[in-house]
Amino acid sequence: MKRTTRPTPIDAPRGLAGVIVADTSVSDVRGAEGFFQYRDRSAIELAETASFEDAWQLLVTGDAVTDASRPAFAARIADAATARTADLDVVVDAVSSATPDVLAGLAAAWPLLGARRSIRPLYDLDHDDRLADAIALAAATPVLVGALWRRSRKESALAVLEDRGVVANYLHQVTGVVPDQATESALTAYLIAVMDHGFNASTFTARVIASTGADAAACLVGALGALTGPLHGGAPSRALDGLDAVGAPERIEPWIRGELAAGRRLMGFGHAVYRTADPRAELVKRVARRTGGPRVELALRFQETAERLLAEAKPGRELHANVEFWAALVMEQCGIPRTMFTPTFAVARTIGWTAHILEQARDPKIIRPSARYVGPAVRVPAA
Repeated sequence: MKRTTRPTPIDAPRGLAGVIVADTSVSDVRGAEGFFQYRDRSAIELAETASFEDAWQLLVTGDAVTDASRPAFAARIADAATARTADLDVVVDAVSSATPDVLAGLAAAWPLLGARRSIRPLYDLDHDDRLADAIALAAATPVLVGALWRRSRKESALAVLEDRGVVANYLHQVTGVVPDQATESALTAYLIAVMDHGFNASTFTARVIASTGADAAACLVGALGALTGPLHGGAPSRALDGLDAVGAPERIEPWIRGELAAGRRLMGFGHAVYRTADPRAELVKRVARRTGGPRVELALRFQETAERLLAEAKPGRELHANVEFWAALVMEQCGIPRTMFTPTFAVARTIGWTAHILEQARDPKIIRPSARYVGPAVRVPAA
């Protein structure tokens, strides 16, 4: 029998930091410059000027948004969100009876919805069918999250705001209030800014699953599992915990010094990619300052002090406030409860996940890296 040789594995840094594992045209994060883009547009410029629906269209289709294409895509989102409403009702009933936790409910809801819609593996579909599934699942996500939240509070769903878009309707379901334009714009800017961000842990998870040819719902569930980790999307509410613990400006420095001395991580500071200020954090900070108030002033003092003390404690490392620190303030200003911070993040990031799922599905090669074995040698039985 002919013996084949394996290719020699290549050592990689911990966490695959800096390792290029695939080509993508969805987004680009340039950490040394503090810049990132969606397709051919600055992500920050989009967050400041575009609607949620326009940014969604750009990411998942890759096509420029025009006056001619905008109404058709918006209608497609609306149709996907409301079509087969009975399916959504059945899914929400089933999931909410099992758990009041919104993220756990969403993780269960996607495959149930996929089953009711007879979603098939990506491997068996052409691009148009994959796109239809991706839009259907993403359009259902804010509806599911809002409904699961209201059901967990034993409240019935509110009527759809027919003349408003995705963000306004999401805010309406979560807060119970019809949002004003300033509140809708504030949350829109944040959601667009976090729709996608290169090959982060959850996006990479989605792509690994997509590379197996699994269905889009399975890919989203895997991505959501990664997102729930406190070191990924689970930190916004923890950033507010720090502000709560401080309470007053004069307590900021002693509290931070105590946390650093104890070896605890300052949630909302530092980033795996950025070696300069996180541009998303700078954008969301501007959004928070438009509303202002004592809470924002406290956060500004907290950021300045934390960055100074981190520079003292960890010289040579660039540790700045990341987007989650200021996202917590903006979501709080918008009336979103802390338990809904990460689900709200997921509503936005689902758009990026589906864009990457669609891109990965076009590559027939499964993602299958190697590992270096560091365990004990095989024992040789005694003679």
